[in-house]
Amino acid sequence: MSTVATELLLHYSLRRRTLVPDIHAYSRRAPPFYLNYTKRPLSGGPSLSSFELKAPEALTLRASASTDTAAVVESDVVFSETFSLKRPVKVEGKITIRLVNGKDEENWQLLVGCSLPGKWVLHWGVKYIGDVGSEWDQPPPEMRPPGSIAIKVDYAIESPLEKSSTLEGESFYEVKIDFNTNNSIAAINFVLKDEDSGSWYQHRGRDFKVPLTEYRHDDGNVVGAKKGFGIWPGAFGQLSNMLLKSEGAENKTDFTTCESKDPPHQNSRLEGFYEEHPIVRETLVDNSVTVSVTQCPETAKNLLYIETDLPGDVIVHWGVCKDKDRKWELPEQPYPSETKVFKNKALRTLLQRKEGGTCSSGSFTLDVGLTAFVFALKLNENTWLNNMGKDFYIPLSSSRVLNKEHSQSHSANKTKESSTVYTDGIINEIRNLVSDIASEKSRKTKIKEAQESILQEIEKLAAEAYSIFRSAIPTFTEEGVSEAEVLTPSVKIASGTGSGFEVVCQGFNWESHKSGRWYMELHQKAAELSSLGFTVVWLPPPTESVSPEGYMPKDLYNLNSRYGSIDELKSLVKRFHEVGINVLGDAVLNHRCAHYKNQNGIWNIFGGRLNWDDCAVVADDPHFQGRGNKSSGDNFHAAPNIDHSQEFVRKDLKEWLCWLRQEIGYDGWRLDFVRGFWGGYVKDYIDASEPYFAVGEYWDSLNYTYGDMDHNQDAHRQRIIDWINATNGCAGAFDVTTKGILHSALGRYEYWRLSDEKGKPPGVVGWWPSRAVTFIENHDTGSTQGHWRFPGGKEMQGYAYILTHPGTPTVFYDHIFSDYQSELSKLISVRTRNKIHCRSIVKVMKAERDVYAAIIDEKVAMKIGPGYYEPQTGPQKWSLATEGKDYKVWEAS
Repeated sequence: MSTVATELLLHYSLRRRTLVPDIHAYSRRAPPFYLNYTKRPLSGGPSLSSFELKAPEALTLRASASTDTAAVVESDVVFSETFSLKRPVKVEGKITIRLVNGKDEENWQLLVGCSLPGKWVLHWGVKYIGDVGSEWDQPPPEMRPPGSIAIKVDYAIESPLEKSSTLEGESFYEVKIDFNTNNSIAAINFVLKDEDSGSWYQHRGRDFKVPLTEYRHDDGNVVGAKKGFGIWPGAFGQLSNMLLKSEGAENKTDFTTCESKDPPHQNSRLEGFYEEHPIVRETLVDNSVTVSVTQCPETAKNLLYIETDLPGDVIVHWGVCKDKDRKWELPEQPYPSETKVFKNKALRTLLQRKEGGTCSSGSFTLDVGLTAFVFALKLNENTWLNNMGKDFYIPLSSSRVLNKEHSQSHSANKTKESSTVYTDGIINEIRNLVSDIASEKSRKTKIKEAQESILQEIEKLAAEAYSIFRSAIPTFTEEGVSEAEVLTPSVKIASGTGSGFEVVCQGFNWESHKSGRWYMELHQKAAELSSLGFTVVWLPPPTESVSPEGYMPKDLYNLNSRYGSIDELKSLVKRFHEVGINVLGDAVLNHRCAHYKNQNGIWNIFGGRLNWDDCAVVADDPHFQGRGNKSSGDNFHAAPNIDHSQEFVRKDLKEWLCWLRQEIGYDGWRLDFVRGFWGGYVKDYIDASEPYFAVGEYWDSLNYTYGDMDHNQDAHRQRIIDWINATNGCAGAFDVTTKGILHSALGRYEYWRLSDEKGKPPGVVGWWPSRAVTFIENHDTGSTQGHWRFPGGKEMQGYAYILTHPGTPTVFYDHIFSDYQSELSKLISVRTRNKIHCRSIVKVMKAERDVYAAIIDEKVAMKIGPGYYEPQTGPQKWSLATEGKDYKVWEAS
């Protein structure tokens, strides 16, 4: 009997979330679960949970032994709430595989079953003898069980498992596949699919494989008793044994090419077998936790009581907040019994089991002056329960919480009033600081370093305030933007954001500089790019550069580069304008290479028209001894990072960008490495140069757990959204999130990744589509660099996605001038013909293991992946517009 574990391929329906990292340094040995709750307010009576917690107006509580030995006193209830929790539980079962003889030696049955209840489907196909390279084909009709559905024309079959019997009192589900040994099938391949959760189950990370003939290439996924195979009569058997013995020799003979009177599959002897493989399924169990807070006027203490029906040892991971910024802090001792300090950042208290063992509870004595009690519940190293990805936040105030509806208006007005007083105080303090710095007396008495320190603190506070503000407001959405607002391409939505109908071509690759005349070569292709439907072209960095590719700029006003001369660049831009294409210049603003060394031999003195000194270099770059302020972003360590907080730097860069607009004719910018400086400076540059279109390269790593990409990439796309917000929305950003998710979805047949938990596209394009510039490859990720190459052979699926979806799609030069050109042209035509734009509305129709499908603006339907999808005919009739390997696009007629 096999004891090999069956691996769960796809994500659980349970969404995993991340707690505050600087507070919760949880174990990394296994990915934790983070669970949501729903509030169930009490009304002064018993708890609504499965256990009782009395919370009257005057509740008497006794503090735990180690916290307070005060006498029992009357207390006022200031907070009482029951939260409903859903706890993940692993349910173990088994997948059974049986091969049994039917009516005679030639007729057999393969039976696949599952002991866990649910809607199970067998996703399966066959491998034919002599079919090299293809492991999955559709079986002949006579093999297909009742209710089977064909997936694609020639890909696979999906057969439902039927409830057939009971196994030890529980339901059992099974499907039977009949076959004849006289056919030409070498093996049956399958995976088990849970329709309810969308999860797929494989064998050792691969498809289950049941060989029906001798199968020597075992990848670790073969099941069945192999002793029944390889028994060959006569001379063929001798030859087979010889070949098996010679395995590993340099010159191997393929036994399938040897002559034999009968095909091998007709001479093999099948033997029946029965195997069980363990399967683990995640389900959610309902539990609850009740929290109450009472105030003791006589002791000036808050008594907080927690009770839960969660099983086993429950640990409260907790802290307190002393003000409104929700920062975790440790309270004053003493602490409850069974409490440990966790990394000087939080406390962990084991709740005590109540008599009978049905629930556990704990009491906490806290000072009245504290603002809140914050906590999460820890069941084991892998399971945490919190408040929708955030900590439980329990206010410790005297205001009543039970009658929220009655006090809502008063509370809102009070909050607004106190917020106004609070913010006015901060503003006045900042004004006093600025006035102090500006005063003549201050200039005489305070050194420059002290003044700079004050200003840096102000900037730091502003950044922290903005971060808190962003985390407290909903993510930007454009669902309310009507199509009528953007259907006229001539309307300029905002500076730097174009018309909404752009299709961008990256007009170079990593090797383009080598010819020395790239501008002239591209000049000859301008008309062709226009005819393909491109409206914008992105050109390489134009400046003199230490590196030939242009990304280590030196003299910004010297535009004689490895791509050509300044005159050739002007001619190229003019030509693109003649054919109706706007031009983006690649502006490298984060760093600049110096012309001279300082007295310490460090390259940080600049020449040319912008002859800056080391004051233009940030102070926290360890390599270049800058005397500017600290960087407002991440440092690029290969060259001096420019300090954009310096007014003279911003003035010079704005003049340079305006000069490029006027002298060269650029219509907009591709901004390199914008992680290196604050987005607010970008707004300054955009406002000054007034580009038609601008896009920033904000590229950082996606979220992974043990090498596997997380399904939820909200944190990654939020960082890109935050940068766009910092620019005041005047520039877009490359949708790195979408590219990364496409990598896993297409490369690993995990198309379910292309829908987030709200059924929207999971990248930036799902949150702020008009600012999302989508792409699948560029000069860094592809070309000869290949830092993050798109899955090979899947490029057109990627383009079928981005060219039919909202956002602004970008096509890489290497793909345009390749065998993909015809297919790309058709996709761009569909987009243009149906007026798909950056704010188009996506309706995700399918997001499963092997297929993703969507309808855009009710005009275009598309699908990618080998799985089946056809748009349903209703009020609209759909006609196929274009198709290719594993993708199709339809238009509404």
